[in-house]
Amino acid sequence: MAKGMAAGLVVTGLAGFTQVSGATTARAATVARSVPATGLRSATGSGPTGIKATYAEVASAQTGASFWSRSPDTEVPMGSITKVMTAYVVLKAGHLNRLITVPGGITAYDKKYGASTAGLKPGERLTARQLLYAMLVPSGCDAAYTLATAYGPGRGRFIARMNAAAARLGLSSTHFTDFSGLPDPTERSTYSDARDLIALGRDAMALPLFASIVRTAKYHLPHAWGEHPAFTWKTSNPLIGSYDGAVGIKTGDTRVAGDCLLFEAVRDGDAVIGVVLHDRSWKAVTSDSEALLDYGFSQS
Repeated sequence: MAKGMAAGLVVTGLAGFTQVSGATTARAATVARSVPATGLRSATGSGPTGIKATYAEVASAQTGASFWSRSPDTEVPMGSITKVMTAYVVLKAGHLNRLITVPGGITAYDKKYGASTAGLKPGERLTARQLLYAMLVPSGCDAAYTLATAYGPGRGRFIARMNAAAARLGLSSTHFTDFSGLPDPTERSTYSDARDLIALGRDAMALPLFASIVRTAKYHLPHAWGEHPAFTWKTSNPLIGSYDGAVGIKTGDTRVAGDCLLFEAVRDGDAVIGVVLHDRSWKAVTSDSEALLDYGFSQS
């Protein structure tokens, strides 16, 4: 194996699954998107109870049909859920074995926003594939900065590519000004709505490597001499390893966005996807997400 391309051990949150870097996972085909909805709606009855999130939706991951939603068309910031699109653009571009040097700009960027990081330092070299793990598992804004700089090329061009991808995917309520979802230049300049985020999640989960990464509970990257130290990254997703069948997807939080989670779980061949935005705490995010998944499985 070439220097800088050592595979890391992936331990997923699904019992009985152990994978190595680059493994693929099967997923049901994406065949339709959810029907637009406004306000509060439910497929049957009154829907789940006790949901605290201001904005939320739960749907079939196979068809996109909405089971229940709360203000799914309201455009709001979503924090690091933004990294789903960052990963999507990188994965579509390919060349994942290319070695990328971590740029010096990550230090000031991370410090300015108090960003979550994967512990990368300027001058280290990792493959794009490894940087995807660094970005999606521990929610490393330093990895997002590094990928955007390399794949733009340049951060401005990369953000333009993110918005172009949103337009191609029909995400009309989504706009990006930062590749990590940080408040650059303002708290609300990067935004989406619950419906668009579920659509984006379905498109991203159709990419096997993305689906493999976001179900990862812990990823160990061994030391590569002259390129990077050893890293061990743990998932920021509270459902992985705790909710039966959880397979992703991405956390997010900023002061204005609150605590957010785009999530998916699979049981007995059924896949349910959902999102909670502007929740009051990670405890509330976890309980809301679990309640929405339980409700989704009861409807599927």
